[in-house]
Amino acid sequence: MLGNHGRGLTKALFTRPALALGRLGVTPNMLTVIGTILSVTAAVTLLPRGHFVAGPLVLLVVLVADSFDGILARATARSSVFGAFLDSTMDRLADGAVLGSLAAWAALSMSAGTLRTTTIVAALAAMILAATVPYARARAESIGATAKVGIAERTDRLLVALGATFVVGLGAAQWVLTVALGYVAIASFITVIQRVWTVYRQTQRTGEPA
Repeated sequence: MLGNHGRGLTKALFTRPALALGRLGVTPNMLTVIGTILSVTAAVTLLPRGHFVAGPLVLLVVLVADSFDGILARATARSSVFGAFLDSTMDRLADGAVLGSLAAWAALSMSAGTLRTTTIVAALAAMILAATVPYARARAESIGATAKVGIAERTDRLLVALGATFVVGLGAAQWVLTVALGYVAIASFITVIQRVWTVYRQTQRTGEPA
């Protein structure tokens, strides 16, 4: 949802810088790989150690810069099937690094008890379900359907998780992060259901067996 509204803004802000990078010989695929390396590095080195102010800020910058590859590809007419595949694959690595690092922090730093267990479970559930959301869309497209619906896109999930992490870093109670991770997991699950139902209706209209 937030991702849809933000694309026009990022296009307006970053088209010129992206074109400048293109003139320097930087390709969209280079930006995709570099962005993923930076995201994974920042996540696994900062979040498990409890750097909950610096970590989210660095990752937010990288997340914003992540739009450069798509903007550059469209602006220079260099969009490709492989580029879309690479971008989606790299996004899964970055998302897994963020949510997995939060699970690692909970396991290593929180006091033993119900809150720690709940946080770990919520982080792992969010990681699995967040990966299932784009898979559902990709699988739908492979059978000729479309499944772009859902309440929790990638940007939404990351902003909620990183926003709560930042707030905890500023001194909020740890359960704030637990609630945020639980929301990401539940919203991702709802999105998967929405996409499954959308594809089901499309296949029924085309006469496919249930």
